[in-house]
Amino acid sequence: MGAEPYCYFIAYQPDLETALTALRQREFAAGRYNPVVPFPAENTLVTADDPAPGPQHASIAEAIRAADADGTRSILDIERLASEPFAEDEVPEDFEAWIAFALGASFPLSTQTLNELFGTDRPMRADVESVLIWEEMREGMADIFWDSIDRGSGRHIIVYEDGQPSEIFFAGYSFD
Repeated sequence: MGAEPYCYFIAYQPDLETALTALRQREFAAGRYNPVVPFPAENTLVTADDPAPGPQHASIAEAIRAADADGTRSILDIERLASEPFAEDEVPEDFEAWIAFALGASFPLSTQTLNELFGTDRPMRADVESVLIWEEMREGMADIFWDSIDRGSGRHIIVYEDGQPSEIFFAGYSFD
């Protein structure tokens, strides 16, 4: 089995932790997580309009335990936001400590990576969708992004409209 990708857009909030919590609560309440829905739909983009069988567990923690080693294959596996971009070349010598830090975390992209992917550090939703989800605009750029995500971790991007933050894009991979 391989890790399953997933991604979401949620309305921007200045407190990104609050936005992550709201997204996790939305997806839990909808029941869009393993083991309720063992595998996500073919499209990696999950929306509030996707089928919602409802939660089958008393809490997110219970759902995570029920999912076991596979993980929930959803944003429920992301429990916190890292404040600094993930840098593969800076993996500490204590690999186990680094894994413990990275698992369950979503990392922002660096300004350099945003510019490489989108040609700007303030991408619009159409940029994110075309490059990372539909990959119609710039062949191969999605691989750079998705290959940078380890199992059980994620990335987040602030998305802009008319020069102002409008949404947050969260993406990640399940554990298995």
